[in-house]
This record gives sequence, C-alpha cells and structure tokens, in this order.
Amino acid sequence: MKNHFRIVLSFFALLIVQGITAQETSVMIRAKAKDAKFIGSSIGGAKIIVRNNLTGEILDQGITSGGTGNTDRIMKEDWKRHVTLSDENTAGFLAHLDIREPLFVTVEAYAPFNKKQATIKSSTQFWVIPGKDILGDGIVLEIPGFVVDILSPQTHEVISAEEKIEIKANIVMMCGCPVTDGGIWDASEYEIKARITGEDGKTSEVALKQTEKSSTFSAETKLAPGLYEVMVYAFDPSTGNTGLDKTNIIVRGN
Repeated sequence: MKNHFRIVLSFFALLIVQGITAQETSVMIRAKAKDAKFIGSSIGGAKIIVRNNLTGEILDQGITSGGTGNTDRIMKEDWKRHVTLSDENTAGFLAHLDIREPLFVTVEAYAPFNKKQATIKSSTQFWVIPGKDILGDGIVLEIPGFVVDILSPQTHEVISAEEKIEIKANIVMMCGCPVTDGGIWDASEYEIKARITGEDGKTSEVALKQTEKSSTFSAETKLAPGLYEVMVYAFDPSTGNTGLDKTNIIVRGN
C-alpha cells in the first residue's frame, strides 16, 4: 500500500513540475518568393507545419496571412546585416509551441497553397528554446518558381484543324506579383514558351508574348489532327526560377 501511495505521489509531483516548467514559445514563420516578395493572403498564403523532428508530432500549423511586404525595401534597397525586411503588415504565421525543454523542430512551408500545380515544399530545421521567442522576420523559407495558369485552350477542348489555336497563360511570381514588360519582374528577361507534344512524341515550341493585360501571355498556332499535350513554361535564366502548367486538347480533321 505504501509503495502504491509513493507511485501515485511521484506521478502527481511530476505533473506539477511539468506544468511549472512548460512555456509557450512563439516563432514567426514566413514564406518568401525567390526574387520577389512574401507569400500572403492575396494568393491564398503558405501552409505552415511545425513538427517535433524526432517524433513527427505536429506542434502547430496554419496559413500565412497579411500583405506581400514593402516593395522598395525588399526589391530596390540594399540589404544589410540585421535589416528587417518585414513590417507589422507583412504575411506570416505566428506558431505557438508549448515546450518544457529545448526542442529540435522541422518547419515545412507549402506555397502558394491554393495553386496546386505550382505549390512548392520548402523546409528547414532549428532549435527552439523554451521562452525564447523568434520574432521580427523570424524563420523565412524561400519558395522558388513561377505560378503558371493556362487560360486557353481548355482541358480536353476539341478544336478544328482549320482553326488557329490561341495559347494563353497567366504568369505571376510565387507571391502573386505581376510579370510585365519593363516592370520589376520584367517579362522580357524571361523565357515564356509553349511546348506542344503530339501522340507521336514529336514536340514543337511556340514563344508567348505579353498581351495588353498584365501577366497575360499568348500565341497562336495551327496543328494537324490528333491528340496533344500543351505545356506552358516560364524560365528566368538569371535566378533559375521555373514554373509550368499543362493541358490536353483534341484537334480534329474535317
């Protein structure tokens, strides 16, 4: 009976000690498009997951919210050590971790979360110390690429071989920032092309040009009867940013 009492007493003593030592620790986590701005509410945000690296347990998760940040500060000014790129309105996710001892965590960002054909996973690992908040810019995960959406032709569209086929796509940075001729993200510096592959395996390329509408690019072509995969890609040779989208069409004869 005495041994049983000692076990119960030790158990409750442990709970009390754990309750006293557990501390909520805050970590700001942000996702930033490579060569562009932060990923926030305007494009649906980045999905953030914080895990215990040893067990895989999810400690906190959520979506980054807020604006893309100050364009001049991020894209035009020289960065110096300890300069904060974000401000109180810049997109991020503030994770709250209840920890009793230093914990090695893995953070994953999936962004932009609402654009599944463009979503990139970026991750990192770091130690979190109880009571030592990581704020300001916090932990910033870089998301490379472009978001490419094919607007035309539509999926499985049937088109006559006599008709010109318009290939049209919307292309933005991973933060949603516009791609335009002469803009900060200058379309003239990027390769934007359609790769058209027939059922015989032969592939041809067509360059897309910007239309009057921001971030919208198009070209026209004609194809012989058959089944085709149409892929539109954007590539920046200076940064390595790449993005693409695909669709399939049917070209019929007379």
